[in-house]
Amino acid sequence: MRLRLDIAYDGTEFHGWAGQRGLRTVQEELEAWIPRVLRLTEPVTLTCAGRTDAGVHARGQVAHVDIPDPADPDRMVADLSYKLRNVLPPDVVVRRVGIAPPGFDARFSAIWRRYVYRIADSVPDPLLRIHTTVLRAELDLQRINAVAPRLLGLHDFAAFCKQREGATTIRNLLQLSARRAWNDVAEITVLADAFCHSMVRSLVGALVAVATGRREPDWLVGLLDAGQRAAEVRVMPAGGLTLEEVGYPPDRELAARALAARAVRSLETSQ
Repeated sequence: MRLRLDIAYDGTEFHGWAGQRGLRTVQEELEAWIPRVLRLTEPVTLTCAGRTDAGVHARGQVAHVDIPDPADPDRMVADLSYKLRNVLPPDVVVRRVGIAPPGFDARFSAIWRRYVYRIADSVPDPLLRIHTTVLRAELDLQRINAVAPRLLGLHDFAAFCKQREGATTIRNLLQLSARRAWNDVAEITVLADAFCHSMVRSLVGALVAVATGRREPDWLVGLLDAGQRAAEVRVMPAGGLTLEEVGYPPDRELAARALAARAVRSLETSQ
């Protein structure tokens, strides 16, 4: 039986989501506790919607795990949800456990991920220091919102990604916006069908360069034609980034979406 887990965590003390030998990660924390709580004799493997890097936070992470069919599924789900909240450390919480619908895949069934990057560019608030990046220059958010529409749509974001062998850097950027939030913190929202490694933090780094006047908007737009990692783009610190939400299609479309998402895209085949 496949379970869906909705998860939140403070990434400060984690070396990211994915399991790494000798390092504390969100995946390993959960994979250690779930078999113990369910009294399973075999280990389990979680698959997540977005493999966050070391220090990145999540409020809306989604994962799935396959377990042996229980005698009473509803009771098992209720017990697992209750017990995980009691045994997990305070920097990770499983908000919800549910039986996944047919065809659900936490990674490949997702149709979008929404990240928010938070920057304190005036007087830093010590109560927000873990989840914001302090910038010693004021951001002109109007410059971000003016250039944002030119970045939307299907593009090769290689300039903003740490490339991995065999992986595509073509992504569909669906939303990009900036606003002033509580206590005057600048929030940059980035929503796309998927993200490649370090894409959000690099894209925010380029937006910060434009918002502080160090770069012009045309420079940023021109990076979409670079075709390779741009050395002049700063990768912003991990602590300001939070995975806020993951979107999925209706249940009847989950399997088809998962199948389509596994195909390697190119700009030509996507048109």
